[in-house]
Formats: sequence, structure tokens, C-alpha cells
Amino acid sequence: MNSYEIINNTEENIAELVDVRNLLEFAVSYLKLENVLFNVIVVDNDTIHQLNKEYRGVDRPTDVISFALEDDDTFVPTSIRVLGDIYISIDKAKEQAVSYGHSLKREICFLTIHGLLHLLGYDHMEPEEEKEMFALQELILNECGITK
Repeated sequence: MNSYEIINNTEENIAELVDVRNLLEFAVSYLKLENVLFNVIVVDNDTIHQLNKEYRGVDRPTDVISFALEDDDTFVPTSIRVLGDIYISIDKAKEQAVSYGHSLKREICFLTIHGLLHLLGYDHMEPEEEKEMFALQELILNECGITK
């Protein structure tokens, strides 16, 4: 059983969240994830700024932050993998969609997959890690029909 919630904590009606749900259904299947639980929470810049400052020590808004519970040494595994939470700034997603010249759908979906891969332990601190993670992101997005 897989369970994921998409929570819109903004006052905006974000039609693209339907696409995020479809993407997650595809990605969970594609990645052969079983018994996982996680959340995607859409927030504004002020909220993600506060999270970024409090948990990462970075005093500015960012586009996506993942809180991976399996990275916590005190986490006790159960039969259900409680992966954690992905926070996405709708404000940054809109800015970046314009900046990169693609749709808001593409940007929100990219940030969602990026965050999900972080929850699964992928990272991009080293060149080889980045190459692997970014290739998988693009593969999932393309296979799901979410192109630039």
C-alpha cells in the first residue's frame, strides 16, 4: 500500500497539482516503491524561507526542501516506509518556470520528483551523484510525458 498526500497550504487554486498526483502515481510504480508514505506540501515563499532558515541555516527562500525521515538516525523502520515531507514553494516554481522558459506544470513536477528522489536517498553533492540523480529525474519526467 502506497500513500501520499498533496497538500496545498497556499490560498491559490493550483490546477497543476492534478498533474503532480498523476506523476507521483507513475513515479511510485516506475521506481517499484512499495509500502511508502510521504507528503508533498505546497507553500509560499515566506513559509519555505522560514523552513530553510530554521533547518538549513540558509536565510532565503528556496524552491524545494525535503525532510527525509530515513536520514534520521533515531528513525525506527516499520513495515511501511515513512519517507518524509517535500515542501515546494509555489512562488519559486512560478519564477523558475518563467526563467527556464517552460510551464508551471513542468516546474512543479520537476521539483516534486527532485524532492522524492531526495527522500529516497539520492543526492547531488558530488558530480557522479548529480549525474545519476538528474538523469533519473529526466527519465521519469519524460516517461510520464512531462517535457519542457
